[in-house]
Amino acid sequence: MKNLNTKLFYSLTGAAAVASLPSCAPKQAEPQGPYNIVYIMTDDHTAQMMSCYDRRYVHTPNLDRIAEDGVRFTNSFVANSLSGPSRACMITGKHSHANGFADNEPGTVFDSSQQTFPKLLQAAGYQTAVVGKWHLKSAPTGFDYWEIIPGQGDYYNPRFITPQDTLRNEGYISDLITDKSLKWLDERDKEKPFCILIHHKACHREWQPDLKYLNEYEDTTFPIPDTFYDTYEGRVAAQAQEMSIAKDMKLVADNKIIPKDEKSRDYRSYKYAVSRLTPEEKAVYDEFYSKITDDFYAKNPQGNDLAEWKFQRYMRDYAKVVKSVDDNVGRVLDYLEANGLKENTLVVYTSDQGFYMGEHGWFDKRFMYEESFRTPLVMSLPDDFERKGDIEEMVQNIDYAPTFLELAGVEVPEDIHGESIVPLLKGEKPATWRKSLYYHYYEFPAVHMVKRHYGVRTERYKLIHFYNDIDVWELYDLQEDPKELNNLYGKEGYDQITKELMEELKRLQEQYDDPIRFAQAQK
Repeated sequence: MKNLNTKLFYSLTGAAAVASLPSCAPKQAEPQGPYNIVYIMTDDHTAQMMSCYDRRYVHTPNLDRIAEDGVRFTNSFVANSLSGPSRACMITGKHSHANGFADNEPGTVFDSSQQTFPKLLQAAGYQTAVVGKWHLKSAPTGFDYWEIIPGQGDYYNPRFITPQDTLRNEGYISDLITDKSLKWLDERDKEKPFCILIHHKACHREWQPDLKYLNEYEDTTFPIPDTFYDTYEGRVAAQAQEMSIAKDMKLVADNKIIPKDEKSRDYRSYKYAVSRLTPEEKAVYDEFYSKITDDFYAKNPQGNDLAEWKFQRYMRDYAKVVKSVDDNVGRVLDYLEANGLKENTLVVYTSDQGFYMGEHGWFDKRFMYEESFRTPLVMSLPDDFERKGDIEEMVQNIDYAPTFLELAGVEVPEDIHGESIVPLLKGEKPATWRKSLYYHYYEFPAVHMVKRHYGVRTERYKLIHFYNDIDVWELYDLQEDPKELNNLYGKEGYDQITKELMEELKRLQEQYDDPIRFAQAQK
C-alpha cells in the first residue's frame, strides 16, 4: 500500500512545521467502515460565498450544517483551477499532466479507460453513481448509474444524457440533479455500500436563478472588495487577463439586460438565454429583468459607476444561484438522516475551484492567486469519527481519491499523487504532512487569456512562473501580503527564500514527473 504520511516530508524556511501534538483525550477507536460516500461538488462556488467561511455576503444554513456537524478545511486547494481539468484531478488523484486532461480546449478528451477511484470502488463491491455535470467529454466509466448534463448544461429545463438517450427535463437544474440523486439512493441495493457523486452546474456563468428566487438579495448592496480597482502594478500576467467585471463582463449575457434592438447581436444572445423557458416562465423572467433594464437605461451609469453596477448585479444573481444549491444540499442531508444513513456516511461538499467575487476587479478563476486556487471543503463524518472543527493542514483535490479508497478499505495505488486525509479526519497531526503544494494551469491562448503558469505554495510563501509566451516570475509573502498585491520577486532581501522555493518547485516537478520543468520553460 502507498505510504500515506511520509511522501511529502519537507520543510522550508518561513513555513512552520506541523508537529505531532500530544492529547489528553482518550484514544479514539479505530474507525470501522466501509463507509458510504456522498460527494457533492458545485461549479465555481467560492469560499467567500459560504457563510461558514465568510459572513459578509450570503447565508448558507445547509452548507453550514455540514461544517457544524463535522470538519471545515481552512487550507483547501486545487491543482488546476479550471472545471474539466479540476474534475479529472479529483477523479484520478493525479495532476493534469498525468491524467491527460489539462485544459478545456476542443481536442482535449478525458481518457475514460484510465484508473479512477469510482472504478476501484466498484471493483471492491461498491455501488457507484454520478449525476449532473461531468464536463470531461468522454462517457463516464466506473459507474453503475450515470445521468449527466451535456457540456455546461442549462439552468432551465435542461437536457440529461443517459447511456440510452438524451432527454429534456422540466424544472430547474439544481432541483433536478438532486431529484435524480435521491431517486438513485432510494432504488439502490440496500445491502451494499455506495458512492454517489452529485455534481451541480451551479454556480457557473451566467448565474441564472431559479425563477422563484428572482427577488432574493435585491435589497442587498454588497461591499466592494478592497482590491476591486487593482492596477496590477508589477504583475504582467494580471495586466493581460480578460476577466474584468468592468471590461469583460457582458451586460446582456451576464447582467441580464434586455436589448432594445431586436435585430442586434445582443438580442440574439438574450433570446438564447431564455430559449429553454416555457412561455409562462419567460413572462416571469422578462417581467423581472425588464425592470432592471429600464432602471439601467434610465441611470445610464458610466466609468466606475458602471463597473460597480455590474458588480452588484453579478453578486445578486450569483447569490440567488447559491441559495438553490444550499436548498438542495439540505434535501440530501435530510434524506440521509431520515433513512438512517447519516451515521455510516461521509458527506463531502466542495467546488471544482474558487472564484473571484470582484477581488482584483475580476470574475472567473484560473490564476494561482488565493481566491481561485483555494476551494471550500467541508465534511460531515461517520459517527465513529470523533473529529470536529477546523482542519488547518494544506489539502488538495488530488487527495480525495486516496481518501475515499482508504475509507473503503481499498489499497491506494502507488501512482496516485494525492495523500489520504484519513489521518486528519481521525484527529491526528502528522509531523510528516505536506509542507507545500504544486499547481499548473495550461489553457492559453483561450477565453479570459490567463497565461500558462505553474507554482509552489508553502504555508507562508508562493512562487509562480508564467511561461510560454512570457517568462515572468512572481513571489508573494502571504503573511504580510495576503491579497497578493506586492510581487517580491527579484527584490532585495528575498534571494534566500526565492532559492529555497525554486528548489522545492523543482522537487515537486520531479516527484510528480511533470514534463515541463522550469529550466526548460525559461529557454
